[in-house]
This record gives sequence, structure tokens and C-alpha cells, in this order.
Amino acid sequence: MNIKEYIQSGIIESYVLGLAEADERAELEQLRMQHPEIEAAILAFEQELEQSAVHNAVPVNPGIKANLFDQLGLKPDEEYIKTPEYPEVRPLESAGKTPFIKYLAAASVILFVISAAFNIYTYSKYKNLEAENRQLALQRDQLYANNTTIQTKLNELDQNMQLITGPNMLKVALSGVAGKESSNAVVYWNKTNKDVYLVAKALPKAPKGKQYQLWALMDGQPIDAGVLGDCNTVCKLKNIQNAQAFAITLENEGGSPTPNLEQLFVMGKI
Repeated sequence: MNIKEYIQSGIIESYVLGLAEADERAELEQLRMQHPEIEAAILAFEQELEQSAVHNAVPVNPGIKANLFDQLGLKPDEEYIKTPEYPEVRPLESAGKTPFIKYLAAASVILFVISAAFNIYTYSKYKNLEAENRQLALQRDQLYANNTTIQTKLNELDQNMQLITGPNMLKVALSGVAGKESSNAVVYWNKTNKDVYLVAKALPKAPKGKQYQLWALMDGQPIDAGVLGDCNTVCKLKNIQNAQAFAITLENEGGSPTPNLEQLFVMGKI
């Protein structure tokens, strides 16, 4: 647990003000015994509240002292000396006629209002921090997910690069035919196990219902080498035992037993 982040989360203020949930209080009471920093933060906030109450206290009217002495039947400068005799017992005046009680009541109300306002401010601040923490957590999770996706793609690319640059790989460049000069692709043919891989570097996006198909040409006869799927970089197609050239045509989705030469895009000889 990051103690600094825990203290800054607003849980200390919520706990001291009595706004924390039961499980939050239980957790904090356990942590304050284990971590001196948390205990110090609790004491510091309690002192801050006390100092705020003192600072915002309503000054006592100077006339209260005189009124108090007058109610007690004393003179302000008179020294009160106790005697062995029982002092005279005076009945208390009613609350409505005692200015001192009125001032105490007014001060209490003011302190209560200040305390309530402070509680509301602190709770609002805590909720804002809580919302910010949730947003940061979502952003962190999103970044982590993006990083995982990128790392997966990098690993896949690294594996493909190692695959197509092996010593047994034969590279065959396929160039665009007349009218489709901007199209090109590369075939990698493993001379040992006869596996065929394709990198479609620059082929137009296949229309809906259509799919590109690779052909191996041997003695003028086309051999189906497979259709291009949803591979991002290197596509593994069918195993081809012998070939003198490779070509790609645009066929109906799912492939065709024979190539549509009117939709021939690229071709390259070995």
C-alpha cells in the first residue's frame, strides 16, 4: 500500500469528521496502529480543526464581564474572600434574562454553522478526489490495455520477421500488372518444408464479397495457394511443393478453383 496516496485520498478527513463508512473506519483504525505516518496525519487534522474553531470563535463582548459581576452581586475590582460562614445562596435568573447565556448560545450556533460548512467543504473535496482517483484508475487501465496490445503486435512482428528472414526462405517479389502498377506483394517460400507466407504490401482493399487469392504457377498450370485472410502483417497460406512463379487475383469470397485472369493484380517469377 502507498501510505502517502492513502493519506492524500481524503480518508483521514472523512474519518475525523465522522463521514467514513464502517469498513473504512475499521481499516483506518487498524492502519493507524501499524503506520506512524497515518497516526500523525489524524492528529494533525484534529489539531487543524481545533485551531480553526478557535480562530473562528466569536469574541466575547467586553460588557459581559460587568453584567456577570452585576448578576453575582460583585464589583469588578472587588476581591472575593471566602469566610467560614455559608455564602448567601442566590437563585439563578431565567435563561431569557441572562446575557451571558445568550452570548454562549450565539457562539455555539456560530461554531456549529462554521463546523457544518467545513464538513460540507471537506466532504465535497473528498468526493472530488475520489472521482479523480477513479478517472486516473480508468486511464491507467486503458494505458495498460493499450500497452499490452502494442506489445502483442510487436512480439508477433518480431516472430514474423525471424520467420521470413530465415536461411531457408526464398523471397519472390510480385509486381503490379498493366493497369495495376501501384499494387505489389512479397511471397516467402520455405525451400525445406515448402510453407508459403505472403506480405501484401500494397493491394487495394478487397470489395465486399471479394477476396484475394494466391496462385502458384508450374508449367503454365495454376495451383491454388490459398486466400488472404484477416492477417495484419504476414499471412501463412498453403504448402506448395513446386512453383515457377506466383500470382494474385481477386476472386469471390471463399476462393475459386481457377483464377480469374481479368482480375489479375500482381505476378512474380522465381
